[in-house]
Amino acid sequence: MHSFSASERLKSSKKGCLTSVIFLLSGLMFSHTANSAQSFTLEQIVRIATEQNPSINISKAREDAATASVITASTYANPQFEIGAGPSNYITPGGQGNKRNWGVAISQPLDFPSVRNAKREVAEKNVEVATLGIELTKMDVRTRVKSSFYDVLQRQAVLEIAEADRNLLKDIRERVKLRVDVGESPKYELIKADTEALAAERDFQAARVRVVEAKAYLRGLIGAAVPEDYHLSGGLPLSSSLPSIDEIRDLINDAVQLRQIRAAIKTSEANLRLQEQLRNPGLTVRAGIEQDPDLRQLRLGILIPLPVWDQRSGPIAQAAAEVREVNAVLNERELAIKRDIESAYQRYLIAQQQVTAFEQGLLSQAESVLKVAEAAYRFGERGILDYLDAQRTKRVVRKDYLSARYEYINTMLEIERLLGHELLEVKS
Repeated sequence: MHSFSASERLKSSKKGCLTSVIFLLSGLMFSHTANSAQSFTLEQIVRIATEQNPSINISKAREDAATASVITASTYANPQFEIGAGPSNYITPGGQGNKRNWGVAISQPLDFPSVRNAKREVAEKNVEVATLGIELTKMDVRTRVKSSFYDVLQRQAVLEIAEADRNLLKDIRERVKLRVDVGESPKYELIKADTEALAAERDFQAARVRVVEAKAYLRGLIGAAVPEDYHLSGGLPLSSSLPSIDEIRDLINDAVQLRQIRAAIKTSEANLRLQEQLRNPGLTVRAGIEQDPDLRQLRLGILIPLPVWDQRSGPIAQAAAEVREVNAVLNERELAIKRDIESAYQRYLIAQQQVTAFEQGLLSQAESVLKVAEAAYRFGERGILDYLDAQRTKRVVRKDYLSARYEYINTMLEIERLLGHELLEVKS
């Protein structure tokens, strides 16, 4: 039996009341913030991100630039106008002094049809690459936003657990204090309860910070359309599942990343043909009038460049190297996507098994152990340490379950990003 003085009991009582007030005010402030914040669903978040994410706007600007290059490739070069005048001096006998001469000419550069077609083909292939770039960027943004959305939900669930544990341990601490005050329990049990209560408060505050951090990251993906203080509504789509690995392998060949690289190969091949054609790009048609003092001449001519010194061997070799490079990139990317999908699918299966294990046994077992420990503590058969250990075990199991649920969804989203094909449909 332990006895305490009245002053010690008063100090302990004041300390407990102050702690309770702090916990209560913190909970009320957080609850008010969550309730007053604007709420968004996953569908709303994804739509806003698709409309305002800077990466998508950059891709759209690139597509506009590529579209403009088609106009450039189809445009004829401007004609050139020449005009000149000057004095004429006769050098033969019989000339009649100084007179003036003048000349006017106009010339029009013309590309050969093969060159114009090659220029247009390069421009059109660049548009295809840019369009696929928009599709790829949109899918990347969608998967990142969905992953961040579910990360916030997972962290909010952890926060709810931490808040419940904090309130429970506060209550346990008060009950232990009462038993210590009346001499039914030793003082070290109160010390242990105080330690656990402080640890629960620390976990609660850390969980709040992690929620704020995750929400800030998600807002950074979306843009200023979402206020700084907002709330998410929804849940993890645990009823969803992936197709078999064989079905997923069949989708790899149609992955957006690979389609974009194949379009880039066609662009580089068209550029190689263009560089070869530019050895003799075209001709210039020229027409003019020359007026001498006593003679007027009409001239029509054609200027054809001769590829004697510069046969564009450098640009042609460079374009050929780019073709080989892009083909190598395609092979490398195919291997990387297959490797990453195989790895993600194995993690998906592991996470699926873990979620099933938690739902079919571990959660209920942890709850049963806690109930037994709590009953034993209430009847004096076990000490506070056993009860707190059981409470801690339950808390760890629940957090691990939440982590497994998020990993289950996140591996789906990783495969979705690699394929460029939506596997987790966004629903309101």
